[in-house]
Amino acid sequence: MSVLTTPPAHYIGRFAPSPTGPLHFGSLVCALGSYLDSIAHGGHWLVRMEDLDPPREMPGAAQRILTSLDAHGLHAHGPVEWQSRRHTLYLEALEQLRAKDLVYPCSCTREQVRKAGGHRRESCVGEQGQYALRFACAGATETFTDIWQGEQTQPIAEDPILKRKDGLYAYQLAVVVDDIQQNVSCVVRGADLLDCTGIQRQLFRALDTEPPLFGHLPLVMNEGGQKLSKQNHAAPLDDATPSQNLVQALTFLGFHPPPPLANEAPAQILSWASARWQRHAVDRRNRLLGQ
Repeated sequence: MSVLTTPPAHYIGRFAPSPTGPLHFGSLVCALGSYLDSIAHGGHWLVRMEDLDPPREMPGAAQRILTSLDAHGLHAHGPVEWQSRRHTLYLEALEQLRAKDLVYPCSCTREQVRKAGGHRRESCVGEQGQYALRFACAGATETFTDIWQGEQTQPIAEDPILKRKDGLYAYQLAVVVDDIQQNVSCVVRGADLLDCTGIQRQLFRALDTEPPLFGHLPLVMNEGGQKLSKQNHAAPLDDATPSQNLVQALTFLGFHPPPPLANEAPAQILSWASARWQRHAVDRRNRLLGQ
């Protein structure tokens, strides 16, 4: 599998957590990987809080996430952006898509979608009472090269929701609009998001923007074969041991920090790592910590 080595011009990367709980070790791996890829390529690294779904948010989680990043020396090159304050941008994007006849109202229930084997415009019941807004892209096939996962071909079987029936903007819309508005040129994130990349690339082009480069990092798995996640009750990061956490994350990513490095401050660890960061050196296997 080939690994892309040419960084985009004017590199801007980002880490975009959801405040549904504190950061865990898997989150640190993604944050560290995106940070180091940005720094090693002379770029800027941004932090964006994806706080679009209030019912799923944990009180105090956003501040705890920012405190954890700060404790680990992962400082953004600009102010933190909050999706909850960017609704005007999402509305403007929907209007742009509507002008191209690329969004349509959908009142279909989950059962109707299940029975139809997915959702396409031609099978939609349309606007009947409460409705979502969907992006018309089903039937397309997206082909791209991922930094670590290699050549990808993703057929798009269903028109994704961009605005939910409850009025909340969906992740697929917000993440693309934000990346466009923030001039993000390289998206480094976990491999669990690889499957939605094709849809997002379609949406970038529908909004008249060339998609950024994508790189999906390996996932830290638990003993049950699931990725570490807040939903699976992953243990929160211990902000009292940031140096040990960083060295452990570097080791998971395939690097070999010398044991004494764990006694250094986070800034020294990050300096060591950014000087040695090579994309081809990343261990691309999803696996248990320590394997």
